[in-house]
Amino acid sequence: MANQYFVFKKSPELGEEFIIENQAAAHHIFTVMRAKSGDQIRLVFTDGEIGLSEVISPSDQSVKLIKLLTESSELPVQITVAVGFPKGDKLDFIVEKSTELGATAIWSAPFKASVSKWDKKKLTKKQEKLEKVALGAAEQSRRQMIPELQLFEQFTDLLDKFSDFDQVLIAYEESAKMGEKTMFKQALTEMSPNQKVLIIFGPEGGISPDEITKFSDLGAKMIGLGPRILRAETAPLYALSSISAYFELL
Repeated sequence: MANQYFVFKKSPELGEEFIIENQAAAHHIFTVMRAKSGDQIRLVFTDGEIGLSEVISPSDQSVKLIKLLTESSELPVQITVAVGFPKGDKLDFIVEKSTELGATAIWSAPFKASVSKWDKKKLTKKQEKLEKVALGAAEQSRRQMIPELQLFEQFTDLLDKFSDFDQVLIAYEESAKMGEKTMFKQALTEMSPNQKVLIIFGPEGGISPDEITKFSDLGAKMIGLGPRILRAETAPLYALSSISAYFELL
């Protein structure tokens, strides 16, 4: 099975030879994987097209586009996952798995219960690390895009984004505790292809009543994710898996 790489280049003409200029991709293809002349690889271009390509010259890092693939691996609904800053490296896990499960964007912001406190310098360093995590996960899972990553300095930065979405859903632990079972299902039935949906998840300490009020005042809907209490890093994966199953398997 041919490996897949993002080359950050517009798709060339069929049969065209070109050099892989992105150094990270070229290093992995020709140095790490030791691709030889005649080997086939899958390349994702900036327009989202996937091209089956043949290695022409490893020394020149040149390949030739031999076929454009028509398959699609993207969710029909554009899902943005937003999480409160979690502890330690849990955000790395969330980014990796949310990418594999089809998230369009992955955001994180400081909530009242967030233990992690990141200043601007740490946020920049963290973002650089997460972008590498997302790239690797997107290549492994054969995505046609790399999710957009944003780490907000302020909680209000997240609120300012609400108007960009068709639906905003809040995974609320108290809703699950009270046995709420219908809102997520209803939200799924109201989703349609190409809609933009934001789903927000709290950090380990949950979402405060004040934060819930601010979300509700902007029109967000509270949803429960079943009778079990999920960890901060598990809840986004539950939601994405449910959306994938609803649109792609049922």
